[in-house]
Order: sequence, then structure tokens, then C-alpha cells
Amino acid sequence: MNELDILTARLQLKPHPEGGFYRETYRDKCSADIDNLGRRNLSTCIYYLLTSNTFSAFHRIKQDEIWHFYLGKPVHLHLIDLEGEYKELLVGNDITENQTPQVIVPAGCWFAAHVESDFALVGCTVSPGFDFLDFELAERENLIRQFPVHKEIITRFTR
Repeated sequence: MNELDILTARLQLKPHPEGGFYRETYRDKCSADIDNLGRRNLSTCIYYLLTSNTFSAFHRIKQDEIWHFYLGKPVHLHLIDLEGEYKELLVGNDITENQTPQVIVPAGCWFAAHVESDFALVGCTVSPGFDFLDFELAERENLIRQFPVHKEIITRFTR
């Protein structure tokens, strides 16, 4: 077995709708009624494995999402904020190379991710807790209409 097969098996990862592989590792037992969301667990956390032969397609959620770097190559995280500003961040552990081991994606921000070679294993924490009701996968043409200046990056990271 290669390293990816071992990681996938030992961490019990399954395909994620946005691309890559994941497993929820924590869902807070406490919950609360959250404005505009309804009843949600207070926080959730997943393992997320991204390989160079796929990408995490542009999507957004209604909560902040914190990415934590664990293993592998740096993740290129592409963000388009609510005002339409684009930025690319590197999630990794080589701080001397402008990588950051922890990145916060603000609620409502469109984001996508890829690794250029090999793989990356990260953790993603969401608070209030993640629910697929809060998940929106971008439709390429709609996102391009909304942000035409970012057509190239949107096309690259949508399906």
C-alpha cells in the first residue's frame, strides 16, 4: 500500500462532494439555536485529504471555517470574499516560505483549494457546527456572472 492508501484506510476517509476525502472526527454534543441557521451543534471538525489529481471546488458555508495543516505539501487556498476580492493563501508548515499552519475562511466567502503535487492532510473546524444545509457548491456560470474578473480561477476550480 502507498502512503495515500494507508492514510485513507487508517483515517477511514470517504469522498467529499467538493473533491478530496474526509471524515468527521468531532461533533459537539451541545447545540443551540443560531440566528439564520436554526439548531446547530456548537462546533465540528474533520480530517480532509486533498491530492494533486483533484481539487476542492469553489463552495461556501454560512460559518467561519478554520483550516489546520497536518501533513504533506502546502495547500493553495483560493478565496473570493463578499466584496469580490480574490486572494490566495498557502496553508502549510514552512513559515519561512509564506505558509501558514492555520487559516480562517470567513463565513460566506467562496473558497477552493488544491495541492500542486502529492497530497495534503488538513483539519477543518467549523463553528457553529457544520451541516450540509449550510453548504453551497458553486455553479460555474453563476459565479462567473457574479465575479467576471475572476473567470480564470473560477473556471479552473469548478466542475
